Amino acid sequence: MPQIWMTYNEIADMLGCDARAARTVTIQRSLDRKKSRDGMTRAKLDAELTARFVDAIRNADAAIDEAVRDLRMLHEMMRGSWSNTAIADAPARTAAG
Repeated sequence: MPQIWMTYNEIADMLGCDARAARTVTIQRSLDRKKSRDGMTRAKLDAELTARFVDAIRNADAAIDEAVRDLRMLHEMMRGSWSNTAIADAPARTAAG
């Protein structure tokens, strides 16, 4: 199992609470905590929180993939619309032209 260390703010974002509540959760769960070189305290996630973190990453990837697909489809639609408009707006060429 990987070790994932997160700040209270990162845990709060994942749990949908504030940093103070995230700190309380880490204390209640007796998670290992340490102060990093950057001065931020980080807690090592237990198995349940690690599973939540991994699920969040998987869901984020799926949401990003869906957004990319939607943008590509919109791009193709706009490109096709522009091409059709450009052709319709182009002056008719004649043999003399």
